[in-house]
Amino acid sequence: QVQLVESGGGLVQAGGSLRLSCAASGSIFSINAMGWYRQAPGNQRELVAAFRSGGSSNYADSVKGRFTISRDNAKNTVYLQMNNLKPEDTAVYHCNMVPPRGAYWGQGTQVTVSS
Repeated sequence: QVQLVESGGGLVQAGGSLRLSCAASGSIFSINAMGWYRQAPGNQRELVAAFRSGGSSNYADSVKGRFTISRDNAKNTVYLQMNNLKPEDTAVYHCNMVPPRGAYWGQGTQVTVSS
């Protein structure tokens, strides 16, 4: 059974940075097909960053130029470097496959950006 554990969230002032981690364990699958999602209160969950075939990545327009997704295949871990954070980035962040698999959702990690 696959388990995804997110960490690295916290409270940060606007303009600050955080790096999120997603450690994957369980049945063999490729972290190369994963992405980061976020859900703010009252909003739908959105995909903010994902790996693409060929080594490139996709980003939501709202985070482009500020967020960077990366991975360490040896550690089965996916990262999200978030720079120049804005209050509108406040949300619970999750990692999952793209498209997501319902059984893989973990607890996520809370990111709160104060103005």
